[in-house]
Amino acid sequence: MTSGLEAALAEASSPSWTQRVRAGRDLASFADVPEAAETLVGLLLDVEDTAVTRQTAEALARVGTVAAIRLIALAVAEADDNQAEWLQTGVHDALVGPGGVPGVAAACGKLARDPEEAVRRGAADISAWTDGTRC
Repeated sequence: MTSGLEAALAEASSPSWTQRVRAGRDLASFADVPEAAETLVGLLLDVEDTAVTRQTAEALARVGTVAAIRLIALAVAEADDNQAEWLQTGVHDALVGPGGVPGVAAACGKLARDPEEAVRRGAADISAWTDGTRC
């Protein structure tokens, strides 16, 4: 494991929401690493601060890989209504940001065939949030 990954994993359990936000951003590029993936889903479903949920979702959507979008889809499937709203806001922030995120569309298409039903359901929600323009 790289020291950057280890440091971000440690920050993810910080009592400070700002450190957890930074961890979410730093870990997003490691979405395909099992230890990071599990931690990222935890950050997406952060019960203490919606900023952690929103900014981690935005960072993952900006990465735009199937692995990254899959984590958002898993979180969406488990989220309560408030969390789902902030996950949607984070994804939207990435899509309307500079350059948008073309990878989200391809990822949603692939995740529609994921063996895990929760992932397929979450990907369908993400697709609906984008009005089908990106997914």
